[in-house]
Amino acid sequence: MNIDSLLVQRQNGKGRDRRVWGIPLEGIWLPFFLATNAEGKTAISAEALGTPLRLAKNADGSVKFSKTGRPIFRVAPEISNQVRIIRENFTAQLEAYANSVIGQKAEEYKAEVAKAQKARRPIIEAEL
Repeated sequence: MNIDSLLVQRQNGKGRDRRVWGIPLEGIWLPFFLATNAEGKTAISAEALGTPLRLAKNADGSVKFSKTGRPIFRVAPEISNQVRIIRENFTAQLEAYANSVIGQKAEEYKAEVAKAQKARRPIIEAEL
């Protein structure tokens, strides 16, 4: 166990890292975006990277609170927008890959679909 990690205050006040698209913000996204900035591939502001969590605000500018009375935090727009772009590009690459395989190996793909459909039948029947 790394004792130093117990002594560092987390920005979200919880013992675990805030997740963006299921990926830890402080542990993965921030080092990644700092690296992409260093390489000149992104230009995310130092303010966004230095303070990635912001208080969520209501339309009137007041701080939003959860039903339990805790303030709600949101990820800085520059970071969340970049994560959205990555997610969209990742999804597009997955789709392109699947379509490429379907085009190049149509019979093998159809065989995999048939195998999956056959394997699901007993599970569906058991759950009905």
